[in-house]
Amino acid sequence: MRYQISGRQIDIGDALQTHVKDCLGVAVDKYAERPTDATVIFSKIAHEFSCEATVHLSTGLTAQASARATEIYAAFDQCCEKMEKQLRRYKRRLKDHHKERSQPVELFGASSYILAAHDQGDETEPDSLQPIIVAEMETRIPALSVGEAVMQMELAGAPVLVFRKEGQNGVNVVYRREDGNIGWIDPANEA
Repeated sequence: MRYQISGRQIDIGDALQTHVKDCLGVAVDKYAERPTDATVIFSKIAHEFSCEATVHLSTGLTAQASARATEIYAAFDQCCEKMEKQLRRYKRRLKDHHKERSQPVELFGASSYILAAHDQGDETEPDSLQPIIVAEMETRIPALSVGEAVMQMELAGAPVLVFRKEGQNGVNVVYRREDGNIGWIDPANEA
């Protein structure tokens, strides 16, 4: 597994990097087969250290976890525990999908935009109806089954996931509803 360990405006020593590789490697290898790479980012917010970890699996799924603590090692240990708990929870489903799928998840390119928020205090009429684009990025839309999409959304801790349903051309969406259930938007595929 490839590791990318970095700090935002803080130095990360060799001892911490070794600790991250050892602990995260054991946790991921225990529950997921063939992880491809891991990204761990440390930062300091006021008096707390923050750790964000993302692990990409060979099946195309991504697991994410984050934690905060007053010490940098404690922040990573809490983050690693969260990652391990997620992977343990989905171990059977991860392995089942892995055996079913001989090829990695197919990804389609797309553009992702961040739009400027409309200031509620501003009573003036906008000059045009075109939104102001703050940033434009490339993103990938995976081709997944609905079960895999829900699992990916849960592993990422995201409120919504856009995906292409395998065998169909339309874009589907799964999202967490306010009542705690999962919603699925499946557009009609008319030829």
